[in-house]
Amino acid sequence: MPNNPDLSALLAGARVVSIPMRVKFRGILHREALLIEGPAGWGEFSPFPEYSDAEASPWLASALEAAWQGYPEAVRKSIPVNGTVPAVAVDQVEGVLARFGNVPAVKVKVAEAGQSPLQDLARVAEVRRLLPDAGIRVDANAGWDVPTAVDTLTLLAEAGLEYAEQPVAGIDGLRAVRTELRRRGVPVLIAADESVRKESDPLKVAREDAADLIVIKAAPLGGVRRAVEIVAQAGLPAVVSSAIDTSVGIRTGVALAAALPELPYACGLGTLSLMAGDVTEESLVPDGGALAVRNVPVSEELLERFAAPPERRQWWLDRLERVHAQLVTAEQR
Repeated sequence: MPNNPDLSALLAGARVVSIPMRVKFRGILHREALLIEGPAGWGEFSPFPEYSDAEASPWLASALEAAWQGYPEAVRKSIPVNGTVPAVAVDQVEGVLARFGNVPAVKVKVAEAGQSPLQDLARVAEVRRLLPDAGIRVDANAGWDVPTAVDTLTLLAEAGLEYAEQPVAGIDGLRAVRTELRRRGVPVLIAADESVRKESDPLKVAREDAADLIVIKAAPLGGVRRAVEIVAQAGLPAVVSSAIDTSVGIRTGVALAAALPELPYACGLGTLSLMAGDVTEESLVPDGGALAVRNVPVSEELLERFAAPPERRQWWLDRLERVHAQLVTAEQR
């Protein structure tokens, strides 16, 4: 966003929380986030700790958009959402799904390090058994190589997948998987996630004909307005998703989904159900498979309850200072 607020203004309104997870997700048991209060409300800065400052920079731009500008006009009042099943054992699937309620679709994590394709097949089969009418999509987070992706997706296609999200790393890999599946006559669409949000050129995946649809997260693309532009320029169907966010971060994803002219798939914005806490008493969790487009009041009591330990709070404040400096430098160029 233009005219970034001074660092002193950010530090004055910054709160750092650490919220326990109900199940391990991306290898973490606590989700940390830095929340910023500005004149337009609250924004969330929560790039995962392993992300470089350069990768974290658009996440801060997104938080500042939310806190200082607010969101663009919504064109819908309700957002359909999918449930999310982490790479858990088959006997845990039912318990995970129960926390999401009646959702129209489920995203199943696959290709977890240390697990085999057979475990992925069993997990997806259990979701299909429990929810015979739901849409199922799988997310490999680029965890397979091309041959494994093609072979596993050929088998998973029997479950009637909506799409496979980032089965392999890189745009060339995605194109190779998509081409081979088509050659085999396997009806699995390919969705790009990391190949959009982690590329210096987020539109390259569309130009290279490497995906059938794109998964869009507002924070790693620099905010809602920038993400809307990317969807328009890509010319591909879009699925709005989130990281593991508090309701403040989920609100940004909801704003993006609400601003898009078309929303052909249920969105991955129900991840709050994987967390054992929040920063508001009015959490943005699905009701009847959908999220209402609304603001969330942040609770001082919950900010205190889930406050990060002092050393982690300082780690995030130091990170905020470094990343803010990057944004200021980029604006001055």
